[in-house]
Amino acid sequence: MANITVASDLPPLPAYETRPMPDLLPFISDFWLSLILPHIAYWVVSLFFHIIDIYDLFPQYRLHTPEEITQRNLASRWEVLRDVIFEQIIQIATSAVLTLTEPRQTTGMEEYDVAVWATRIRLAQRALPAVLGMLGLNAAAISKNMAATHPLLAGALAGGHYPFLTTTLDDVTGAAVPAFATWELLVAKAIYWVLIPGFQLWVAVVFLDTWQYFWHRAMHMNKWMYTHWHARHHRLYVPYAYGALYNHPVEGFVLDTLGAGLAYKVAFLSPRMGMVFFMGSTMKTVDDHCGYALPFDPLQHITSNNAAYHDIHHQSWGIKTNFSQPFFTIWDRLLGTMWKGDTKLKYERTRTAAAEKKKDVATAAPAAAPAAAPAANGKAKAK
Repeated sequence: MANITVASDLPPLPAYETRPMPDLLPFISDFWLSLILPHIAYWVVSLFFHIIDIYDLFPQYRLHTPEEITQRNLASRWEVLRDVIFEQIIQIATSAVLTLTEPRQTTGMEEYDVAVWATRIRLAQRALPAVLGMLGLNAAAISKNMAATHPLLAGALAGGHYPFLTTTLDDVTGAAVPAFATWELLVAKAIYWVLIPGFQLWVAVVFLDTWQYFWHRAMHMNKWMYTHWHARHHRLYVPYAYGALYNHPVEGFVLDTLGAGLAYKVAFLSPRMGMVFFMGSTMKTVDDHCGYALPFDPLQHITSNNAAYHDIHHQSWGIKTNFSQPFFTIWDRLLGTMWKGDTKLKYERTRTAAAEKKKDVATAAPAAAPAAAPAANGKAKAK
């Protein structure tokens, strides 16, 4: 593509040629990687917490005792595993459709895009003399005085005028053309590579949080939706990591799959950024159900929405609070649905009750065995 110059006193924009972006990893295509990466993250993080749970490595950071997991939960680990795998199959199928609707990501235009932002920065400098004039400052005089010692700053104050910055357009003619200052290119690269992607990810996060809060709250306030959909997830009064996606298929699709897919589209994420977003939101969801308040877990310190926060929602006394997930707690704060008050006594009661229930079950089991013996003897005599 030929160079496009906005104006003769501006640096020319570089030529570019787009080509398909090579796969991130040599042994798998980006298409398949985007489908499986969130689920690999799901099971890696889940396995980490499962090992901690099975071997009881950090009992001091447990939110619940092992007795509570066995005595209070209404779903077996097999049921949870089955439903999670089924939801992940739905997510993979949806991701495949979503990915196929996207054009293949290309590369080769990055330098051109950075130069476009550098041009915008150069044009924005033209407003500086007027702005300084409103403050009673003579930009031209200040620029002239600084020209010898600080030429770049003087050029900016003069309205982005850098006559000393030139480059050769090509090796054939040797024609000199205006060039960008180093600082202009650095700022342009920061905008293009950091600020814009960061803003897009922020939009995706805000959309997903908003989507999940209002749907999640609706599933608690609407009796039919709670009974038919959301009640399944609350069979886990004591959440654990790989139970994060233990949902009714309809709830799983609406709350997680559709919400994340729409966030991806609304924020105009690229396929590569989509991988980061989907993997990050998956890891955060698993971590929020891990059952541990680990001080060294970075995911639990990014925001106040963490395992301890979400666990309150899984308790019978906190089920009408703490609807926010998976990232921030802003909607709970704004709409008054955040749990307030001490939870220590409430947690202690459930621990004690689970321990007593386990003790009663253990005591009743041996007593039942001798009782069966006379009955068996009676049958034998009858024969």
